[in-house]
Amino acid sequence: MSTVTHLPASSNQALGIAQFAIDFMSDEPGKRGEPDASVLDRVNLFFTDACICGVSAIAMGTNAPVLLRNEALQYATPNRGYGTLGGVPWAPHAVRTGVPVFGSNIDVQVEKAIVANCAAVREWDSNGTNFGYNPSRSQTAGEFGHNDFYAVPLAAAQLRGKDGAFALKGMLLLDEIRGRLAEAFSLKSYKVDHVVHGAIGSAATFGAMMGATAEQIESAIGMVVAHYIPFRAIRAGKQLSDSKGASAAISTEAAILSVKRSMAGFLGPRDIFRNPEAIFRIFEGPGQMFQKVGSSKANTQKADASPFDLFLSRAGSDFSVMGMHFKLGLYEHQSAGALQGLINIVNAHPHLLDDQTGDAIRSIMVRAYEPAFGIIGDPAKRDPKTRQSADHSMLYLVCTMLRKALEARVVSKKPLGWKELILTPHDFDPTALKHPVTRQLMEKMTFEHGGSEYDAKYPDGIPTSIVFTDEQGQVFDSGLVMYPGGHARNAMGPDKVNLQDILDNKFRVLGSLAFADPKPVIKRLSNLGKCSSREISTLLDFPLTVQGKFD
Repeated sequence: MSTVTHLPASSNQALGIAQFAIDFMSDEPGKRGEPDASVLDRVNLFFTDACICGVSAIAMGTNAPVLLRNEALQYATPNRGYGTLGGVPWAPHAVRTGVPVFGSNIDVQVEKAIVANCAAVREWDSNGTNFGYNPSRSQTAGEFGHNDFYAVPLAAAQLRGKDGAFALKGMLLLDEIRGRLAEAFSLKSYKVDHVVHGAIGSAATFGAMMGATAEQIESAIGMVVAHYIPFRAIRAGKQLSDSKGASAAISTEAAILSVKRSMAGFLGPRDIFRNPEAIFRIFEGPGQMFQKVGSSKANTQKADASPFDLFLSRAGSDFSVMGMHFKLGLYEHQSAGALQGLINIVNAHPHLLDDQTGDAIRSIMVRAYEPAFGIIGDPAKRDPKTRQSADHSMLYLVCTMLRKALEARVVSKKPLGWKELILTPHDFDPTALKHPVTRQLMEKMTFEHGGSEYDAKYPDGIPTSIVFTDEQGQVFDSGLVMYPGGHARNAMGPDKVNLQDILDNKFRVLGSLAFADPKPVIKRLSNLGKCSSREISTLLDFPLTVQGKFD
């Protein structure tokens, strides 16, 4: 029996996604999701990573997460009982009327908890990432995406009174849907924000976990695509705003509301992927194989196809999440190749760090691919004034890590790596943004587009090179970095790192921003699949104090 569900371009893919999600969350042999243990372990690691990013962002008083958390707490619900919408049960299987936000035992409306928790997870831009790439199916659209959406299946499990295994399976389902969509269709090519794929996955997953019918889920997906399309305008401009970090959260809030409305009887647009007025067909039309329309009935039907086939894994190890990447600190993942190259060079040629001021370095040059060059090489980001802009500035990221290497060299002569040079929130505060050494190094740095040679290697890897020239005119070239630390294929390249060890360090460093001792919370989150329903119900109930305002 096949472990892959194929949804052809000529089919109703919205309904197909809905039925796949229902089957995946069911107990029916041959239809239910049956991932290998290694897959669930990877999802749990991404979940822990996301949560630690989230709680540290709240504790440090970042604007959008705190604002949305406070907003959510204004929508408290009775702490037990059946959920209703207009007096009618919207989720017949629910045992709670709401769920909590991070660091709370107060139940609030589910969409409000989800928007708050998703925004917190995404705020640092430090959690998981994907660049849709599946060469085995010739689907390499390269759409971005992030592991922002785990609040959705966790909330569904809490509402249903289910255990951690149920929540973890839902997380895998959501990542599979959004990850495969990212492989098949590039939203960024049309200036649409990548969070649309996550919103579709959220609607399908939440509906399936809450007992919605396939038609109700199809309706919710239709509403998401027809009513709530964010464009990349939220990421444009000389300096970025809260909208960039909260985009996934706001779209997911809309997705959950769409599911609730569908389950209460609202009828959204059907068959949205083949709808000629929706974003998929309006930008690309039918799939390439269906462009020529003849007079036969078969050809006429094919002309109404979506632009892509969709393949969704049900069992085994070939899940989209296994191709997703970890960030090893706070940085835009497009810069990871340059940061890995920097680490390699300063360890191979430590004399570059002999002068704490950076005077031993004459120049730095980075070459990378599109879209990295266009996104984090924007001339406006040569002088970032906000954290959101700084973490999307190649110059700032490289020169800040280099400044930290210069400082670390004074203390120790030991090799420097991702743990020693981890970029933290403190590296993006107002003082750090103006650090004189960082700014002096930025003046020595250039960033170039590597051209077709580099472009052709993305999204397989993160093709980047970095070249240092010292004060004597000697040149030190990293060579092409393809799979830096944190990349899903890092073990295939020369830059292999001990991922678990580095992530453990990241969890401790970020967790310490929220807790005097982060180990108990890290342990709680890391054992999600073994949690009982009671433990899941209080999973986010731990002391969490907002310690001020992070500017």
